[in-house]
Amino acid sequence: MISRPRSRSSGSMTKLIVDQAAAGNRIDHYLASALPDLSRSRIQQLIKQGQVSIKQRPVKKSYLVQAGDVIRVELPPKTEEEALTPQALPLDIVYEDEAIAIINKARGMVVHPAPGHPSDTLVHGLLYHFEDLAQAESRRPGIVHRMDKDTTGLLVVTKTDAAHRYFLDLFKRHDIDRTYWALVHGRVGFSQRTIDLPIGRSPTNRKRFAIDPLGRRAVTHIETIEVFDQHSLLACRLETGRTHQIRVHLQSIHHPIVGDPVYGPRKAEYRRHGQYLHAKRLRFIHPNGQPMVFDSDLPADFQQLIDRLRRQTK
Repeated sequence: MISRPRSRSSGSMTKLIVDQAAAGNRIDHYLASALPDLSRSRIQQLIKQGQVSIKQRPVKKSYLVQAGDVIRVELPPKTEEEALTPQALPLDIVYEDEAIAIINKARGMVVHPAPGHPSDTLVHGLLYHFEDLAQAESRRPGIVHRMDKDTTGLLVVTKTDAAHRYFLDLFKRHDIDRTYWALVHGRVGFSQRTIDLPIGRSPTNRKRFAIDPLGRRAVTHIETIEVFDQHSLLACRLETGRTHQIRVHLQSIHHPIVGDPVYGPRKAEYRRHGQYLHAKRLRFIHPNGQPMVFDSDLPADFQQLIDRLRRQTK
């Protein structure tokens, strides 16, 4: 559980309540997972400065969190350089009402500011296109779920804090249907399959994730759409939403996504700048009670490659 931060000008406070599944983790490791906008070094700096506390007492980075702990993280005021500035970036707005918007994200667009990406993100574009956005997360207003830079497709944006809380609860209860299409290496031998394998950060590369028995539970439901000579097209429905989940799960069954620069083979045909992974379908109940379904066409280069593989399939 994460509370709404206070105003930007006076700094902000984030409150987290530790659940049973996270109990026993070092607090710096826990915060790195719970607050992905903050780097590990930044978290350790905040702990050292006494900005992380439990029961109003600062904690050390070696503290092991317990179920029910209420952790307060105080962030100093943002500098002028850190302020979010609206940018007139092109956005494909699929749907909009007073509470939410649905964006069809382009490949290469980072969702929110992060180290190495201080501008030109989806958030900067949202601030330009929409007068109101949920402010529950001050560094990523409106963002309720993330998507990798080179993954394309449908993304929910919240315009009010009430809608933001509503969608956080939907994701927590797994009551939102998100289906991605992935083009993978190899001919799969199944029509349907569920991968239920926990995921954590790679112990050798902090920018990668891997199957980890001590990681967080991750579940992906897979359906085969089409099989080609040396590739397969899969529909992957997320039950959970871990970082790089589909990419890691498909690599774990020896069918990495075509074009994946991190989890795919180093030398492969049809390599491009980014994985062939597209968030194709969203289904959920709107905060007003109306069932909603959105479906997005594949990007042109994705569709063209599928057409090419069909022609080549014997």
